[in-house]
Amino acid sequence: MNIVITGSSRGIGKAVAERFLSLGHTVFGIDLLPASIRNERYLHTVADVRDAASLPDIPSVDILFLNAGTQNGENDIETNLIGAMNAAEKFCASPALRSVLFNASASAVTGQEFPAYAASKAGLVGYMKNLAIKLAPRGVTVNAISPGGVLTESNDPVTSDPALWKKIMDVTPLGKWATVDEIADWVIFLTLTNRSMSGQNLLIDNGEKDLYPTFVWKD
Repeated sequence: MNIVITGSSRGIGKAVAERFLSLGHTVFGIDLLPASIRNERYLHTVADVRDAASLPDIPSVDILFLNAGTQNGENDIETNLIGAMNAAEKFCASPALRSVLFNASASAVTGQEFPAYAASKAGLVGYMKNLAIKLAPRGVTVNAISPGGVLTESNDPVTSDPALWKKIMDVTPLGKWATVDEIADWVIFLTLTNRSMSGQNLLIDNGEKDLYPTFVWKD
């Protein structure tokens, strides 16, 4: 199958791309950064999801993982929400489409973290539900994942600070953050295996929201 992943050069997007490749699929990666994956079945386009005209033409898309995003930057709304909408509108026309998955955030559920970031991710969940209704007659599943803490480079400000990390673990019931490979497990299940759930946002936060809803970040 042909898999399109936005934000594929690092973090969750890269891990998901590598997982699909390991399963024999062809991956089309889209990122502002150059390719970080070397594989004959990986095709990379340097593009900005905020600019719909820069997105490549891919005639047959089976699975779309809308992952590109920023955190506490100047363009959270434009990248996280509008960028995802641009890519969805571009690639959901594919007649081969079977699944769309958005990478939202626990902030979409709790409202914690940074204002524009939380708003962009909450908007993403609302748009996901709208798209799920639109694509349901075609049998396409549309869902979102909302990870809490994930061990990625963008979270280094807190994961590398022992005092802050202790505060985080004190309010994380399972005593861990997810790895990018764990998130890839969810992506594979929701896009390849799942055929009956649509319009849902899955919170993957190691129990933090319901038991200890406290956000910790570096000043």
